[in-house]
Amino acid sequence: MRGLRVSQALVRSFSSTARNRFQNRVAEKQKLFQADNDLPVHLKGGGTDNILYRVTMGLCLGGTAYSLYCLGWASFPHKK
Repeated sequence: MRGLRVSQALVRSFSSTARNRFQNRVAEKQKLFQADNDLPVHLKGGGTDNILYRVTMGLCLGGTAYSLYCLGWASFPHKK
């Protein structure tokens, strides 16, 4: 019985604070992402999305180049 009381208190405290702290901005985000502005969906969020996209692509290209370098280095015999 005591465990049930504690869990109800936790649920009540977490659910009530989340409702009061955040606003529902789903409609705003839907308008933003459904706008026909010839941008891909992963860049419609603005400048932050653009920076994250470029950093991710840079890391992918850098990792691919490094993998190819290591593959080439390992495929040739080394002098001892």
